[in-house]
Amino acid sequence: MLEIEKDMDVEGSHVICRQRSGDITKILDYDYKTCNGCGICTSLCPTKALQSGPILEIATGLDAPPVLIDLDACVFCGMCANFCPVNAYRFTVNDVDIKTDDRYPRLLRKAEPNERCLPCTLCEPVCPTEAITVVFNKTRDDFGPLREGIEGEISVDREKCNLCGICARFCKAFVLLEREKDPRDLRPYEQLLIDEDLCDYCGLCVGICPEEAISVKGEPLDATLDLKGSIDVDQERCIGCGRCAIVCPYEAMDVVKPFEGEIRLVSDRLVKCDPVGCHGCFNVCPADCWYVDDQGRIGVVEDQCILCGACANACHLFGIDVTRTKVSHTPIKETPWASEWRDAIHAILTGEKRRYDVSGTLAPPAVERPPPPKIKAPERDPELLRRIDESLRRIDEAMRKPKVRYLWERAPVEEARRKIAARIAQEESG
Repeated sequence: MLEIEKDMDVEGSHVICRQRSGDITKILDYDYKTCNGCGICTSLCPTKALQSGPILEIATGLDAPPVLIDLDACVFCGMCANFCPVNAYRFTVNDVDIKTDDRYPRLLRKAEPNERCLPCTLCEPVCPTEAITVVFNKTRDDFGPLREGIEGEISVDREKCNLCGICARFCKAFVLLEREKDPRDLRPYEQLLIDEDLCDYCGLCVGICPEEAISVKGEPLDATLDLKGSIDVDQERCIGCGRCAIVCPYEAMDVVKPFEGEIRLVSDRLVKCDPVGCHGCFNVCPADCWYVDDQGRIGVVEDQCILCGACANACHLFGIDVTRTKVSHTPIKETPWASEWRDAIHAILTGEKRRYDVSGTLAPPAVERPPPPKIKAPERDPELLRRIDESLRRIDEAMRKPKVRYLWERAPVEEARRKIAARIAQEESG
């Protein structure tokens, strides 16, 4: 009889589960810091080995795993790793990643530059997972130091300039002012400035502007510039949100979203929504597609949502509804285990997983355990309890106020403690 050994270790934020049988070693590596609690893995797990942790508390600051793993129930099938939209799992069989084995379907979500890509720099700062890297082969420094005593003029046509950022990457004389991040307007920059103290009017920037927006008068530098750029998309980090394609002025990015469907806000349940005080949906969203409008109401940009469903799990008001109509995945090969993978993909759409009949499974006899000894309750000081209740009442009343909660979440601990204590004392004296 083939023996199966299992063990589990915790290394930092990684929960590492191992199964050994004969000469086969399977390892499931779960990074709970990467996990956002979307619950897709728990819905498709065929043995209920994955269960949701305290998602509401985690979404508002608790440091705990969003998914709990029952090692005894886990059969090391790898479904969770192949369909996690944020790559929180890695599953290997004898050190070979299951995602490289085309016998098993896997979730598709990717962004790829096409032939229209220059590249420019607009997509890099808007990627929520920092999956995009843009590099250029030359900068102004490669052509020697600034020439002294050169006079001239340089200007940028604001009507033509699309703030692509190529000139700023090439030359320090160009300065891009960053915009406040807002998913309703993904443009990362709001203005291009020129520091003429760092400009010798060499004219090299004129040729690299794709919109012909830069004009220079002066003494041209006797040099030939063949500026080339390259863009790299780390597909392990990419979640398929499409923000890069939305911000690109040249339609140069092709995106495959992991899911199709709809996200809907249930307005009658969100009457008591306090997006500043709660921020749960913001905290768990991998695409950064949530915002607060001018009336203080929560909102979401549907085009950037990947429909993972983490926000719905994190909303204590049940005010977010996510439905999926399609899962993007590689083909399901006709293998002996194909039906199980089809069931798993169906569960992602419906939330319902076919569970196999295990009623005929033999179970070991129950072990009789003696009842634990009764625990004697310690004596409690009524006056001490009264003082504790009074202190907690004052803190509870203060923490119900949005400004106090905001202060507690954003300010350094000592500063927040001092200001909140002062506020409580001021209200009691008043």
